[in-house]
Amino acid sequence: MNRTGLFIALSLALVIGLVFGVYPELDLKLAALFYDPEARTFPLQQDWLASFARDGAMWIAWGLAAPAIGALVIKFIWPYRPLLMSGRAILFLLLTLTLSAGVLTNFTFKSYWGRPRPVLVQEFNGELPFVAWWDPRGECGHNCSFFSGEGATAFWTIAPAALTPPAWRPLAYAAATLFGLTTSVLRMAFGGHFFTDIAAAGLVSFVVIWLAHGYIYRWPRTRLSDEAIDSVVTRIAWPGYRLRQRLFGRKAGPAPQV
Repeated sequence: MNRTGLFIALSLALVIGLVFGVYPELDLKLAALFYDPEARTFPLQQDWLASFARDGAMWIAWGLAAPAIGALVIKFIWPYRPLLMSGRAILFLLLTLTLSAGVLTNFTFKSYWGRPRPVLVQEFNGELPFVAWWDPRGECGHNCSFFSGEGATAFWTIAPAALTPPAWRPLAYAAATLFGLTTSVLRMAFGGHFFTDIAAAGLVSFVVIWLAHGYIYRWPRTRLSDEAIDSVVTRIAWPGYRLRQRLFGRKAGPAPQV
């Protein structure tokens, strides 16, 4: 998570944005690689193995987030116990996953950026006109193409890779990037997204992860500690714990001084 990585990501975003902005038909040409004009469909849509791989990729990503989710749930059940894993890791993983694969994708762009998916455009036997990545005025009503939610989730695996031991980190970054690319290309093969959709997903996820890692771990003015996060979660969870104890006729006692 250094400045070189950010520079590379922003440079890629600039190049891809400009090239596909000036020549938007490139998106159609890349999507056509997975389209069968005789059958008028994207063949991999009907392939059970490809569908299994798509679902499996999402299970892998959520499996990497599961320890952080589980540790937080256990803390809310028994707030007097310390977190079972690093508080900073929990915050970093869940914050980046929520922002990249949730808020920015599904609740922001995909809800208001009306770009139709490849399977919906006229060039691939659909009914809607194709629009470039930069144009939000497409005729898609909801759950639109720009940008890919599953791609963002797959590329989010860069976040747990950033927490691996330094000796393993380059390999972890490479594996996460390959996982994101493979999953995203599979979405293209299904006719679910254009290239610029998956490129935006990867670049947005990386920038979110880079900023969150800097805020939580690197920058002296904002750097957090595991103890401080544990204390905040304890204070948030304690009222609910006291209420449960009262419902069962037990005494919770005062909140611990963490």
